Amino acid sequence: MGGTPDRRYNLSFIVENSVKIGRPIMAASIAYRLGPFGFLNGDDVQGAGQTNIGLKDQRLALHWIQENIAGFGGDAEKVQSTLDLAARLSPLLTYYIQVTIWGESAGAASVGFHLTAYNGRDDHLFRAAIMESGNPVAYGPLNGTDYYQPRYAALVAAAGCDNANSTLACLRQLPLFVLNNILNTSDFNTDWNPTVDGDFIARYTSLQMADGDFVHVPIIDGANSDEGTAFSPTGINTTADLVYYLNTTTTTQYALPSSLITALLAAYPDIPDQGIPSSQTLGGDIRLGPPYGAQYRRSAAYFGDEVFIANRRYTCLTWAAANVSAYCYRFNAIPAGIPWPIEVTHFQEVAFVMNNLQGLGYAVDPFLNKTQSYADLSDLMSCSWASFVAELTPNGWKGRQGAVGEWPVYEVGAPMDFVFDANVTSFAEPDTWREEGIRLIYENNVAYHR
Repeated sequence: MGGTPDRRYNLSFIVENSVKIGRPIMAASIAYRLGPFGFLNGDDVQGAGQTNIGLKDQRLALHWIQENIAGFGGDAEKVQSTLDLAARLSPLLTYYIQVTIWGESAGAASVGFHLTAYNGRDDHLFRAAIMESGNPVAYGPLNGTDYYQPRYAALVAAAGCDNANSTLACLRQLPLFVLNNILNTSDFNTDWNPTVDGDFIARYTSLQMADGDFVHVPIIDGANSDEGTAFSPTGINTTADLVYYLNTTTTTQYALPSSLITALLAAYPDIPDQGIPSSQTLGGDIRLGPPYGAQYRRSAAYFGDEVFIANRRYTCLTWAAANVSAYCYRFNAIPAGIPWPIEVTHFQEVAFVMNNLQGLGYAVDPFLNKTQSYADLSDLMSCSWASFVAELTPNGWKGRQGAVGEWPVYEVGAPMDFVFDANVTSFAEPDTWREEGIRLIYENNVAYHR
């Protein structure tokens, strides 16, 4: 899902909208290697400098865009006028095409990795970034090569390469259909992920952010109200159930310190009205039954924060503290086809940002039988994104609804998110909800190995 042929990520509509609002942009969608082809890891892979090659595919694509996009209609006059002005101000400036990198979910995590790549080195490949449900701090642990080596050794043995002088060279010499058949088995086809390699990912990116080692460019960064319904386990009936999953989920993978678990349980109490989905959207302050469990809403609040929302806030605070513009948001509309009680879960903002009012690529059109307010929300989001790409601000574009207030820049002393909603006029709100739990998560990112 989410690859360049995926019609749910069709870029045509947002480009069309950019022209309508007088802020025209171009859009390019890139492909990169996934799974073991993109993130194979082991001692020989690390020794050859071949870790994180899926991310390096993306990096190469960004270089390609810098070198070639003018040949596809890139605005050479706008670029040249910018370069001329920069040259008059400082002849030592490095010049670059005005690119914004943008992704959702794993794509947003990829954007985050480029913001922190090579310990935050700015290669002038982009001037802004957009992250939807993803951040410069990964949503899972950044395991090292030692974690992957046993699995790599098993792969090498399955391929008959365990006695080769170079196991990596041996794997490369196998016919593709042979290697692919091995990689497609359940032992090897998943759970190859970005890794701390001392190179592209120099160290835990949470530590980089604390040290200011990231590319200082404006960002949009946000998440959905009920992300946790996509990431919480079900059958959470007791506190003991939640404690078990705090230490054994795929997002955690490591036992958390007992003192942190105690603090997290206090910060995420067994009070349904403080969980997610909210009582307002569920239609009451209720405890869910099977298969979810009486404490599922408590668990979903924690897991949504742990995977995405806590580090969304941490990213916005970090950018604001560095005096770099950050526009942060919470998406809060429920498309058609989403069953109760899943509500505003992961991925649901995509159709709105892409302005996919025809529901291309969806089994159920997200706008089916919805009111005009849903189409209006999509127009607002899509045009705001396009405006940010063109002018580094989501505000002030031609045709923006007058009833909608401005999307504020995030500030440390007065942190504000913009809430994109269809049932009420979209609005700005203080980004202080679930403050204790969210702070516990992002202040203990090292315990989550990220």
